[in-house]
Amino acid sequence: MRLILMRHAKSSWDAPAASDIDRPLNTRGARSAIALGNWLRQNGHMPTEALVSAAKRTMQTFEGLALECPVQFKRALYHAGPNAMMQVLGSATAPTVLMIGHNPGIAEFAERLVQTAPDHPRFYDYPTGATLVADFTASEWAHVDWHSGKVVDFVVPREL
Repeated sequence: MRLILMRHAKSSWDAPAASDIDRPLNTRGARSAIALGNWLRQNGHMPTEALVSAAKRTMQTFEGLALECPVQFKRALYHAGPNAMMQVLGSATAPTVLMIGHNPGIAEFAERLVQTAPDHPRFYDYPTGATLVADFTASEWAHVDWHSGKVVDFVVPREL
C-alpha cells in the first residue's frame, strides 16, 4: 500500500478577519498545487482515494492537483495531530491514498510513519506543499504501524 502525504500549498493571509479554516490559497500556492499534480503524474504516484482536511486551502490544493480519484473532505484532519491522522488513515480502503493536511501535525505524522527519514533538509519542518510518498507492507490501512513506512519519494514545491 502507498501513502502520499501532502501539506496544503501556500495559503493567503490577505483577509485577517476570515476564520482560519476559510483561508484560501495564494497565487503561489495555486501554482504549487498544479506543479505537485504534474509531479505526481510524471512519477506514477497516482492515488486511488483522497482524504483531505475540510479547510478551504486543503480543498483548493486537492482541486489544483487535478487528480481523478474519489475524495472525502474530513473535518477530523483539520489541524489534526498524528494519532487523529492515523485514525483517519485507518478508514481508507484504496491501495494508494493521498492525505492532505496541516502543520504541525503532518510533520510529526510523517516522521512517526517512516522507518528512516529521507535525506532532505526540509523533511522535518514539512513546508507548505511538502509531499512524502511511502510504501507499507500492511494488508489494510487499519494495520499500519508507526515507523513502518519505506520512503519512496519526497519533494517540496520549490524543487519543481
